[in-house]
Amino acid sequence: MSAWLSRGQHNRKDYYLGGNSSGPLAIALSTMATQCSTNSLLGVPAFVAFNGGLVWLQYELGVPFAMIGLMLLIMPALRSLNLISVYQYVEDRFDLRARLLLSGLFLILRAFATGVTIFGVGLMIARVLQVDFLMAVLILMAATIIYDFLGGMKAVIWSDVIQIVLIFGSVIAAVVVAVNINGGIGDTLAIFPPERKQAIDFSGTGLGDGQTFAFWPMLLGGFFLYLAYYGCDQTQAQRSLATRSVGDTNKALFIGGLLRFPLVVTYCLLGVAIGSFAAYHPEFLEQLKINPDKPGEPDLNLAVPVFILHQFPTGLIGLVLVGVLGAAMSSLDSTLNSMSAVTMQDFIHRLTPRQLSDKQELILSKLTTVLWGVACLAFSFVVGGISDTVVESVNKIGSLLNGPLLALFTMGLLTKFIGARAAVVGLIAGLVSNGLLWKFAEDVSWLWWNVFGFVVAWVIASLFAMIDRQKPNEYTRQQNFRLELSSKTKRQVAILAIYGVLIGVGLSLV
Repeated sequence: MSAWLSRGQHNRKDYYLGGNSSGPLAIALSTMATQCSTNSLLGVPAFVAFNGGLVWLQYELGVPFAMIGLMLLIMPALRSLNLISVYQYVEDRFDLRARLLLSGLFLILRAFATGVTIFGVGLMIARVLQVDFLMAVLILMAATIIYDFLGGMKAVIWSDVIQIVLIFGSVIAAVVVAVNINGGIGDTLAIFPPERKQAIDFSGTGLGDGQTFAFWPMLLGGFFLYLAYYGCDQTQAQRSLATRSVGDTNKALFIGGLLRFPLVVTYCLLGVAIGSFAAYHPEFLEQLKINPDKPGEPDLNLAVPVFILHQFPTGLIGLVLVGVLGAAMSSLDSTLNSMSAVTMQDFIHRLTPRQLSDKQELILSKLTTVLWGVACLAFSFVVGGISDTVVESVNKIGSLLNGPLLALFTMGLLTKFIGARAAVVGLIAGLVSNGLLWKFAEDVSWLWWNVFGFVVAWVIASLFAMIDRQKPNEYTRQQNFRLELSSKTKRQVAILAIYGVLIGVGLSLV
C-alpha cells in the first residue's frame, strides 16, 4: 500500500503533507490512532488494574475543551499559513534562533519518548515470540521504517486508519473475553477493588501531597497538555496541516474530540477485567516478575500481553496482539515522519546554502526518516525505567516541554510586544522550572508541569519584554489573525462543550 501511495510524490511537501488531499475523517482517525498507541494499550490497563483505577478517565475531561481552543485559535492560524513544520511560524513571528531552539528541543525529547514506546513494545514482542529484546525491536522497527520510508504522510494516515479499526476491534474482543473469564460483568465488578472504581478523585491536589492523579491536575494539566500536543507538537499538528482547508482541519479536530473518549473507555474496561482476574488469581502477578533489572517485582507493562497469552483462545491471541502491534506502528510512523519533517524544514532546507532540487529533497526526506528510526531504536536501550508504566513515562517526558511550547505559540498569536529574546528566555525558564520540579519535587504531580511551565514561560517572557523593549519584526506588525467562525464550526464548538460537560457528569456518577 505504501509503495502504491508513493506514486504521487514529487517533492518534500507531497511526502510530508500527502499533497493536502486527505479528508478530515481519515486525519481524525490517524491522529487518534497515534495518541491511543501501545503506550496506552499496555500502560492504561495496567494503571487501572493495579494502581489508580478508573481515575485515569479524568485525563479525558480536558480533551473536548482543548479541541475547542485549537479550533478557535491555534490551528486556523497555523493552517492558513500553508506550513510543513509548525515551527516555521516561530521564525516568522520571532526569529530563526527561537525556531531552531524549539525544533531541537522537540527532536531530542521526542526521540527519548519514542524510545520509551519502542522499549515497551519490544518487551512484549520478546515475551510473545520468545526472542531477545534486540531481535524484537529490530522486527518492529524494520517494518515501520520501510512503509514510512516509502509512503510518507499518506502511508501514515491510511495505515493508521486501518490500525485504529484493528485496535478498537481487538480491544473490544479482549474486554468481552476477559469479562467472560471472570464469570460475567457482575462478578468482574464485584471483585474489582472498590477504591479503584471511583472515576473522580477530589481527595488531593497533586501539590506536594503525592496525589499525582487527583482531579485538578488531571483536568487542568490534561487541558494544557492536549492543547500543546494537538496544536504545537509536530507529531500531531502535521496531520492537521495536511488537510484540504481550515474547515477540514476543524472538522478533523471535532471528530477526534468525539471519538477519543469511547476508545479510552474500552481499554480502561480491559484494565478492570485484568484487575478482577488478578484478585481471583493472585499467582498472576508472579507471572509478571520476569524483568531481570527488577528481580522480584512485577513488570506491569506486561500485564496485558501475559494475560492474553495465558488466558485467551488461539486465534484471538493473534488478533489482539496484532492490534497491539498496530497501535505501536501507528505511533511510531507519524513520529518518525514528523521528526524527519522538522529536520528537513527547520535545519537542512533552512540552513543549506545551495538550493536543492525537488528530487534531492525528497530523497533526503526519506533518508532522514530512516536515520531517526535508527536513533529512536538506540534510545530504547537507555530509557526503560522512568516510571512503572510506559504511558506515564511518555507523558512525563512530554510534559517537560508542553507548557513552555504552548506558551511560545500563544505569545506569538496573542501579543505583539513580546519579542524573540523575551520569548526564548520565557521558554527556557519554563523548561528549567519543570526540570527542577522533576528533580526536587517528586510529590508534585507531573501533570501540573503542563500548567506551571506555561505560566512561568508567560510571566518571565512578559517581564523580560518590558525590560528588553525589543521592536517587533515586520511580520509581527502586519499579523492580524481574525477569528471568523463559520456556522458549522460554531455548532461543532457547542457540541464539544456539551459533550465535555456530559463526560464530567457521567464520571462523577461512577
